[in-house]
Amino acid sequence: MSDRTVVVVRPIFPDVLEELRRHARVLDNQAGATLDARTRASRLAEADGLMVSAADPVTPEIIQAAPRLRVVANIGVGYDNIDTAACAARGVVVTNTPGVVDDATADLAFGLMLAAARRVVEGDGFVRAGRWSLESQLPMGLDVHHRTLGIVGFGRIGRAIARRAAGFEMKILYHNRHRLDPDEEIRLGVAFADLDTLLATSDFVVVQVPGNPGTHHLIGAVELARMKRSAVLVNTARGGVVDDAALADALQRGTIAAAGLDVFEGEPEVRPGLLGLPNVVLAPHVGSATLATRHGMVQRAALNLLAVLSGAEPPDRVN
Repeated sequence: MSDRTVVVVRPIFPDVLEELRRHARVLDNQAGATLDARTRASRLAEADGLMVSAADPVTPEIIQAAPRLRVVANIGVGYDNIDTAACAARGVVVTNTPGVVDDATADLAFGLMLAAARRVVEGDGFVRAGRWSLESQLPMGLDVHHRTLGIVGFGRIGRAIARRAAGFEMKILYHNRHRLDPDEEIRLGVAFADLDTLLATSDFVVVQVPGNPGTHHLIGAVELARMKRSAVLVNTARGGVVDDAALADALQRGTIAAAGLDVFEGEPEVRPGLLGLPNVVLAPHVGSATLATRHGMVQRAALNLLAVLSGAEPPDRVN
């Protein structure tokens, strides 16, 4: 397979890079440099395999510029950065990295929920500003334990969030395209609800659906208005699943109490209306950002890429 060329767009872990080099010629970017147009075009022209992150768009133009391309290995679960239809039309396999991100993303979702409910960021600012005294009015938060959690999207990450909620003795509702078998619902301690019911009855709503045209603005002004005024919304799915403009308005008006966001519509830009609000906790798309998880993602992407180049079926094909 050494006659194959792999282009790696972003810096990756050195041990995984060495593993790729044992099987293919690798054009890496360990310096994280922004490549000029000529270098970029030259690399694409040689690429049999392409390893990208969620921040790297793979457009029809890029696919056309890579006539030898056989596989695009995405480092991440979501692959809305890749034109899968254009890849399929060219016979290019697209893969992602499910499974390895589940627990880290679920941890962050729960962390955002706790931080927003207990006003942790506001409290941090309170202490740093020297406003904490025996007479001061401390920020009062919301209980998380024994409350109702609604999970919109009940795949692997949604289920991991539910497992964490069980430790807080929460009532767990879920909404999904496909309902689980009753025995599975009992085993997981969850109950199915239509979206309107989930929104109206949940104290916390976590959105964890894929980003695609069918889920764009799944949570907008109408949906936010159905939620409790004391409710907290968390989005660890994809930017654009929640209408950020509508959310900023809802937070400002007190339609809902608070929010925790790891993803944004048009990121890395963030809607200015959100930036000035004290009742929203903002994170820079770091759901999978632990060393162990990111290493596992890169390993999985390399496994998928090398499988395709060797003529085998990759474990995580998405098209």
